[in-house]
Amino acid sequence: MTLGRPTRLDGSARTDHLMSTLVGVVGVYRRLSQFSGRRRPPVRAVDRNLSLVVETIRPEAEDVVSLRLTNGTPLPAWRPGAHVDVVLPSGLTRQYSLCGDPADRSRYRIAVRKIGAASGEIHALTPGTRLTVKGPRTAFPFVGEGPFLFVAGGIGITPILPMVRQAVARGADWRLVYTGRSRASMPFLGELPDDDRVWIRPDTEYGIPASGAELLAGLPEGASVYCCGPVPMITGVRMDLARTTAVHFERFAPPPIVAGTPFRLTLRRSGEVLEVPGDRSALDVLREARPGTPYSCRQGFCGTCAVPTADGGSMRICVDRGTAVLDL
Repeated sequence: MTLGRPTRLDGSARTDHLMSTLVGVVGVYRRLSQFSGRRRPPVRAVDRNLSLVVETIRPEAEDVVSLRLTNGTPLPAWRPGAHVDVVLPSGLTRQYSLCGDPADRSRYRIAVRKIGAASGEIHALTPGTRLTVKGPRTAFPFVGEGPFLFVAGGIGITPILPMVRQAVARGADWRLVYTGRSRASMPFLGELPDDDRVWIRPDTEYGIPASGAELLAGLPEGASVYCCGPVPMITGVRMDLARTTAVHFERFAPPPIVAGTPFRLTLRRSGEVLEVPGDRSALDVLREARPGTPYSCRQGFCGTCAVPTADGGSMRICVDRGTAVLDL
């Protein structure tokens, strides 16, 4: 495209010298950009797949084991709150928080509670097993200078533990409330700071689960709350957060379905049609038809169950509702 001689806006048809200069500069820039574009190397896809070996498997609590994964080379750096996708020998993929030391790039550590087929498969692994691991990715970032209140429920301690360590290293103002069914079911108790700012609250010692107000007792003014655990605990905490400036959380299950309406799913590749009742999620019904459908709601990573749809979009099958054609 060739730009004509720019004229002044006063209707005199005389040349606008300032605009002429700009037209010349634009023309030179366009020619240079075309030249540089021809010399630019092609963009290479980044391979985020890591081939790691199970170095150790160690029991951490009732039905909880930790795994250390390594490959003998420095692994990609990560920050507290990061997780990895673990591809199991069966082909199932699940997401687990990194709960080791971010400064130690020789290995990753994850912890897994036995609550289903995928976690049962992990519990049956042996040292020397090779796994494909993707990431790390951060869906639960730890930011700010404090004060912080950390609230963890059971296996929810996994992303919280590195955050607590970093808060201690920074000299930040922090508190930790760690709850669970019993002390025997709560992993990493021995790794927590020996500090009066840590409150261990097993349900068996208090008779009932903690309320949101109880978990937030002593909350510093303006504190950021980092909360990870089961839905009832997070719901209780979120109902009593009026005094906080920020809340960050991960949950282990989707929110309950209230007054849902039935809808239909069509699986494009097979043509199979699934009816989803008003009181169930697409994930519940789809898992019955396709047991290997990836999801990690119960491990705390919202968004990992998104399935592509035939129209080029996606559907979060744990929470989204409505008739759709899934690319399955």
